[in-house]
Order: sequence, then C-alpha cells, then structure tokens
Amino acid sequence: MEHVAEPLAEQGFQKVVLEIDVHNHAGVMSHICGLFARRAFNVEGILCMPVGRGDTSRIWLLVFEDQRLEQMVRQVEKLVDVIAVRRHGTDHEVFERLEGFFN
Repeated sequence: MEHVAEPLAEQGFQKVVLEIDVHNHAGVMSHICGLFARRAFNVEGILCMPVGRGDTSRIWLLVFEDQRLEQMVRQVEKLVDVIAVRRHGTDHEVFERLEGFFN
C-alpha cells in the first residue's frame, strides 16, 4: 500500500511569503510558477500587481519553508526577468489582508 505524505504544516514547516519584483511582460508569471511546478513545490497563494507605470510587477508567493526553499530562491533570482526577491514571514500584510475577504 502506498503511503501518502503528511501535509507540510503537519510536518512542522512554516509558511513564508516571497516578494518578487519582475519585468512586466507576457510569460513572466508562467516562468516563475513553472519553476516551482517542475520541482513539485506547492504554492499556497499567488498575488501579482503592476508597479508604478506598469513596467514592472510585484509577485507575492505564499509557500512552505522546507529544505528546498533556499535553492528555489536562488533559481528564481537567476531568471532573466527577475529584478529582486525578498523573503517575509507569514505576518506579511499582503496575504493577511486578503484572508479578510474570504473569511
């Protein structure tokens, strides 16, 4: 019989928010999400908005901080369209405010 892995939260992993500044053009979100998908890294939440005049966008990803996250961040930083990556705890206001809409 095949064992189903416990959810990451039950294994003691905490959620973190990755804040990613990118050049705003078609396909950027797909490249970033594809990078996570190819490595079977589950994204719990995504938010993307243009910044300023719209030349750049900011993407927030809510993910679990497991042993692979540091490597994932380094790989995201290497993408041509990525300008900067910042890491926040789950207390970052962007997802806290959104949860208010759904509860």
